[in-house]
Amino acid sequence: MHPGGPPRPRIIPQRAVPGTAGDHTGSPLRRISDQPQRSANLETLQITVGDLTFTARWERDAAPHTCAAFAALLPFDQRIIQARWSGESGWIPLGDFQAGVAFENATSYPAPGEILLYPGGFSETEILFPYGPTCFASKLGQLAGNHFLTIINGGEQLKELGRRVVWEGAQNIRFATS
Repeated sequence: MHPGGPPRPRIIPQRAVPGTAGDHTGSPLRRISDQPQRSANLETLQITVGDLTFTARWERDAAPHTCAAFAALLPFDQRIIQARWSGESGWIPLGDFQAGVAFENATSYPAPGEILLYPGGFSETEILFPYGPTCFASKLGQLAGNHFLTIINGGEQLKELGRRVVWEGAQNIRFATS
């Protein structure tokens, strides 16, 4: 415990998001634009990995703060790799990035296509993208992450996503409003 109670989460203003223009920390977190993407469709999100395209539904009722924090980062470009400890999942490590959210709608056992944001704490901040059976974990043990997106179209491509991250290595991934 820190004096005076638990530590307060560090919130990084949008301009200070690691990997954006003006940031020189070398963080792997990257965005294409400093401006959030605007779209008429606020209910879904498009996720692209190479020629694979998925449509995801925001879980705004169950994880409103996580959805809002991630929406502020859109469009979001990164690399996805095979998870180290979690089973059949892609993993987007975000290091020390602070999303400024607490745990909500947290689970350790997401179904394929139930995307999690782990806001940090025992392990680094990360996004988990399950394509098969998953138990979310780190080298410290089992974790729970905020389920904030669910694949609603393209689920038949999840196994191919898994094949690519296992056999072809890191893949470019893009989250953008649809």
